[in-house]
Amino acid sequence: MLDTKVKELLNTQVNKEFYSAYLYLDFSNYYADQGLEGFANWYKVQAQEERDHAMLFMQYLQNNGCKVTLEAIEKPGKEFASFSDPLKAGYEHEQYVTGLIHAIYGAANEAKDFRTMQFLDWFVKEQGEEETNAEGLIKKFELFGSDPRALYMLDSELAARVYSAPSLVL
Repeated sequence: MLDTKVKELLNTQVNKEFYSAYLYLDFSNYYADQGLEGFANWYKVQAQEERDHAMLFMQYLQNNGCKVTLEAIEKPGKEFASFSDPLKAGYEHEQYVTGLIHAIYGAANEAKDFRTMQFLDWFVKEQGEEETNAEGLIKKFELFGSDPRALYMLDSELAARVYSAPSLVL
């Protein structure tokens, strides 16, 4: 049986992960509207990852006999003035999600819920990768984004990203 606070935080995380997917689809739509199909693809793949993260949290809760409550997904509300705006917003969002994962881990540690801590270990590592990737996109854009040829090449690089499902065993 999961600790009440841990269970609530995990359930909240399900909804936060679905919001993340929705946010990244919004970023993808922005880039598609701007004709940057590679950037759009990168965020579509990112949205798929976030959806799968939500599903992993749901499955973990269900495997532990917990009811999952799905909440309404908030509409992303950012307006973008430049191509770099979604990149920066994505990095900030990943830092926010890292904080959420750390809070769940802290609550699990406090409750001596070692199984949940072990489950979260993968997400802690994943968030490190997510932040690194988001920051890397910003750096690449800052280096190459102002040159149309280089932006085209960066867009082509991002178009090559393919989705691979997480390999976390519950």
